Amino acid sequence: MESSSQISDGTAVNPSFNSEIHGGEEEEEETVEEESICDSEAWETLSKSFAEVQSVLDRNRRLIRQVNDNHRSKFPHNLAVNVKLIREINANISTVTGLYTNLSANFSAVVRRRLSAGK
Repeated sequence: MESSSQISDGTAVNPSFNSEIHGGEEEEEETVEEESICDSEAWETLSKSFAEVQSVLDRNRRLIRQVNDNHRSKFPHNLAVNVKLIREINANISTVTGLYTNLSANFSAVVRRRLSAGK
């Protein structure tokens, strides 16, 4: 039977437990380094994708304001321009959908690599 000591609260401590934990420090350091690289890759992927999405959404916000202004003006030319602007807004919505799809796929790939590296 292994010897044990007690902490001030009466909890038994196994002295060999500490050596068992620290025996794999090199493996832990490599794993932490790999996780750090994976984490930075994931954050870089997310940040880049969200920046692209935000850019398209900001463009749509400006287009929607323009459509509203044109509509309020009731000028035939401005109303005709709205058709083009609304088409661009719709195309931008498709772009955002594609960006989110890519973001999801890229992020999932990073997570899968991380999980498979942990096995």
